[in-house]
Amino acid sequence: MVEEDLGRATLVYENADGDTVETTVRNEHLVYVQDHWLLDVSDEEAGTDTVRRIPIQRVYHVEREVEAFEDELSTLRGRVESVADDVRDRLLGGDGEEDDTGEESDAVHIDVEEADDVDR
Repeated sequence: MVEEDLGRATLVYENADGDTVETTVRNEHLVYVQDHWLLDVSDEEAGTDTVRRIPIQRVYHVEREVEAFEDELSTLRGRVESVADDVRDRLLGGDGEEDDTGEESDAVHIDVEEADDVDR
């Protein structure tokens, strides 16, 4: 489990009975995936691990404390970029040309010749 406090998030949504529910949880216990908010509703005392999927259409709003959460998102972004770089290197061979700054460029140069137009 995450040791660092990343703040709180409040989710306001309509439940299956049509009632409005407001739930506040730790930021890391609420994520948005595939048009659903996933809310960790596990009960440590009862020993249950449960995630509630709430369709975006039932959610009125989400409020998050962002200061600590921004740091976590920045770290996550760095990890995703690293994985994307690894995939790019594996697919493209990692032998891109260097640009003016000395960095590898993702650009691929393709020579294109103009074809004769038969309708002219």
